[in-house]
Amino acid sequence: MERESAFVMTGYSECPGYYRYLMQIIVVPEGVRNGIPACLTHRHLLLLTVLGLVILPAAIGVLAYKLTDLYQRRHGDPAVSSYRDELFQSRAALHKTREEAVRHLNALALKLGSLQAQTIRLNALGTRLTRMAGLDQREFNFEAVPGMGGPEKTAAAVAEVSAPDITRNMTVLARELERSQARLMALENMMLDRQLVAAVTPAGWPVQGGWVSSGFGHRIDPFTGREALHDGVDIATRFGGPVFAMGEGVVTFVGEKSGYGTLVEITHESALVTRYGHLSATHVKEGDKVTRGQVVANVGTTGRSTGPHLHFEVVRDKTAVNPLAYLASPSATMNMASSHNATAGAVPSAK
Repeated sequence: MERESAFVMTGYSECPGYYRYLMQIIVVPEGVRNGIPACLTHRHLLLLTVLGLVILPAAIGVLAYKLTDLYQRRHGDPAVSSYRDELFQSRAALHKTREEAVRHLNALALKLGSLQAQTIRLNALGTRLTRMAGLDQREFNFEAVPGMGGPEKTAAAVAEVSAPDITRNMTVLARELERSQARLMALENMMLDRQLVAAVTPAGWPVQGGWVSSGFGHRIDPFTGREALHDGVDIATRFGGPVFAMGEGVVTFVGEKSGYGTLVEITHESALVTRYGHLSATHVKEGDKVTRGQVVANVGTTGRSTGPHLHFEVVRDKTAVNPLAYLASPSATMNMASSHNATAGAVPSAK
């Protein structure tokens, strides 16, 4: 390859098309006698000076900054790395806190909905029990907010409550509500059982007014004058008066029966059977369901009878028992009749 050698000649010289120049550079390749002249003016020198003093340091600074940044990214500056790690940890902690807050809010919303549903059920159950027990509904109003009050402590005396504490307290309250609901439901079932037993167990007074003219057990027979066993009680009262069912049940016999005259027999769910004899008229037929206080017949003197009266008999396991255990005072008849007539209408008259 050819080698070039340069000779710099200073001073003024003449170049074609130019006047005088400050510096002339001649490049002479090896083996060539004639060189290539290069002429530099004042402007060229000024431009080279600017390049050397301004642009070149700036380029060197940018290059140094890039190299420094690249080095710090690869090896890391201790202060910058620590700050970057703290920022990353802060962001992660903030994200975790936000997730926990959303999770707690969702849990609180679910708990609140569950508590509202349980409260509604308890209010309905309490209202039903109030009606069943015959309590004053104005006093036991489950729809109204219960009265509360008392002196209020200052904010400094009250401990701060966190979201987990609220969730835990709501869980405890929900369990208490569940236990209360279970107890109330058990109480309701017990009251229903008692009401059912009371409804199907004969009790009360089967006629309007009257008095027991002959008791249960051994007595002197009014027709023969000899001692005989009386399976029921005789209640003397006016002819044609209403005869009331002593409890809920099904009519299992209506008609004539020896010694009883016209008879109505009612079988109750309590495994008891009540019989109403010597009737002048009947208002039910076999298979009818009757309720306590319903008029089933009228007082008469049919069959083996000396005058108007009702023969009332109670049978358990096909054996007659003393009806006095199921009879109340005659005033109880008015309560039975009024409660039944409120739904069934007027008392039927004798046919």
